Amino acid sequence: MDKEIMTKYAPVILAVFVMFFQYNLFVTPQELEIQHRQILESVSQKYMTKEESLNLKGQISDVQKKVDKIYDVIINRKE
Repeated sequence: MDKEIMTKYAPVILAVFVMFFQYNLFVTPQELEIQHRQILESVSQKYMTKEESLNLKGQISDVQKKVDKIYDVIINRKE
């Protein structure tokens, strides 16, 4: 590059870099890690895992079987 061109555009380049830093457009890995952990924490509070879902379905199925057995016992006693 020619020195004349560099000195001509140096203030513009400097202004662009200052703007990048001013608006936090560059992110450090530590900031990314903190944001990642916050996202994982909020997601884990709002949603359940696949294993938890399967366990809950199994428990509901067990409850349904027990209710059916109780219903059968009540019906058989009335007859």
